[in-house]
Amino acid sequence: MKSKLIAAFSFAALVFAAAPARAEEPKTIAGIVAGSKDHTILLELVKEAGLAETLSGKGEWTVFAPTDAAFKKIDADTLKKVKGDKELLKKILMAHAVKGTWVAADVVKLDGKEVETLQGTSFKITVKDKTVMVGDAKVTAADLKASNGVVHVIDTVLMPAK
Repeated sequence: MKSKLIAAFSFAALVFAAAPARAEEPKTIAGIVAGSKDHTILLELVKEAGLAETLSGKGEWTVFAPTDAAFKKIDADTLKKVKGDKELLKKILMAHAVKGTWVAADVVKLDGKEVETLQGTSFKITVKDKTVMVGDAKVTAADLKASNGVVHVIDTVLMPAK
């Protein structure tokens, strides 16, 4: 339980940085996502979930980052419900992170297998004609390398089963 709590706070810090990275240092996952014009809803939700803790720089993470367009696929009532339920919001956000750095070359080797997220939900990886899917989400950009892991952009919000 303690490790899941630590993982929850670590994920939040990955997605939202309290301070920008110095120019000479590689960006963290938080810096990559915060610097993206396509991830403003993700950043807003991380703040609303109270997960905006500062990352110490330790750890290796893979984050499947849904775009604003992915969040807009969710109907307004459902999104409003999620925003109003911090625990549900945290579960959904944690379902987008995996411990360890899984670059695209590693992910494609997982074709047909499941990966377990920090939230505890598993999503099946499928690869067909150079298209990589994580559950129902298509990876639209891969290998945005960070000092503490990697970001893969996805086109659908991953919804945890648990």
